Amino acid sequence: MIPTARTHPTTHASAPGSPPVADGATHHHAEVNGTELHYVAAGSGGSPVLLVHGFPESWWAFHRVIPPLAVGHRVYAADLRGFGDSAPAAADHDSATAGQDLRELVEHLGVGAVHLVAQDVSGGAAFRFAANHPALVRSFTAIEMGLAGFGLEAFADVTRGGSWHIGVLATPGIPELLLEGRERAFVDWALRAAAAVPAAVRDVDVAEMARGYARPDGWRGAAGLYRSMLEEGQELRELAARQPLRMPVLAVGAVSGPFTSATMQQVTGGEVTSVQLDGVGHYAALEAPDEVAAAIADFLEAVDAR
Repeated sequence: MIPTARTHPTTHASAPGSPPVADGATHHHAEVNGTELHYVAAGSGGSPVLLVHGFPESWWAFHRVIPPLAVGHRVYAADLRGFGDSAPAAADHDSATAGQDLRELVEHLGVGAVHLVAQDVSGGAAFRFAANHPALVRSFTAIEMGLAGFGLEAFADVTRGGSWHIGVLATPGIPELLLEGRERAFVDWALRAAAAVPAAVRDVDVAEMARGYARPDGWRGAAGLYRSMLEEGQELRELAARQPLRMPVLAVGAVSGPFTSATMQQVTGGEVTSVQLDGVGHYAALEAPDEVAAAIADFLEAVDAR
């Protein structure tokens, strides 16, 4: 059963404007791990799926993936702490906290183990959750995702083709100094610059993603994940050596080619199923929702049939 939407007012500063609705999805809030997470839910039967966005995203990254997945699954898409309509993050936010948030959200949902789907910089939080609490994760799908300690840090090295925005977001005080009041312009640049077909990113996508960052302290969630990315490499290597993933794993690559698959093969104790989406940019769920939904659905069908 999908949890009933909470009706009493939220206690945090919501993102300006009203959150949009994906076809068949309903909005909910959960009080977990000392914070309040916003998520949407769709579908009424089948195994549960939890979708976890990256940056500069929110649950909306999956809004066109949710309807086809909900045909055969109970689907949940969460805003991470500090993103979208979830409560803002603290100044010392990190991926360990975000991973614990995911664990407690799954326990709050009360649906048993979930098929976990994560993309982009949410990888550290999702991997921590799956490695530390394997009984709560049926399968792990990584979309255009890397991990600190396994090559992700290279994307912060501008001398080798990395992106300037990682250092900006990871440096205390700099996101607020440079990006406050420019949220929509920055999100527009970030999404379209990484798209194979920039027109696939619509104005409504940019506006909805930017909405959460325009709140007071709206950059703290992203800042915490990027700081973690630059600091947690050794910790994640040790976690992977000690507790490699044992559940079925799917790696979905697009513009990054085999990078996601190669990463997951290093942290997984079993076989990794790989899907390559040609002609698709980094934010694959926005740019190619039908292909992403089909890849996930086929994988989950095989997992559930075991």
